[in-house]
Amino acid sequence: MPVKKAPTTLTYRVTATTYWPEVDQTDDNPMETADGSIIPNRHSSKTRWLAVSRDLLDKWGGPFRYGEKVRVRGISDALDGVYIIHDTMNRRHRHCVDVLINERESDRGLEGRWANIKLTKYTEEPGWQPG
Repeated sequence: MPVKKAPTTLTYRVTATTYWPEVDQTDDNPMETADGSIIPNRHSSKTRWLAVSRDLLDKWGGPFRYGEKVRVRGISDALDGVYIIHDTMNRRHRHCVDVLINERESDRGLEGRWANIKLTKYTEEPGWQPG
C-alpha cells in the first residue's frame, strides 16, 4: 500500500498531548528520543522538545523532519511556542503531537489533551538589514 503524502500547506490542525520520559509512556529507554537525542535530566516544558505522529514525519510521507522547528498555537500560554521535533509517537496516533514536560508539571495542571491545535513550520522572521 503506497504511503499517502501530507498536504503541502504550512499549517496543520493536530491534537496535542503532554508526556514525560518514563517507560509507561515511551519505550524501554525513555531518556533517548527517536532521533538519538538524550533528554536532559533537568528537562521541563521550557526545553521545548516535541514528539510527532508518524504521518507528520517526512520518513512516512509527512511534511516535517527531526530537528526542524515548529510553532505550536492553541494549547495554553505556558505551552504555546516554538519547539524542535526530536521524537516520534506510537504508530497508533495520527495527526498528533506530544509536548515534553516533567512529571512535576503534570501535577501543576500542564498535563492534558487539546484538539484543533495549530502546528506551523517555523521560519525566522527576516531582521533589519542595512540598505
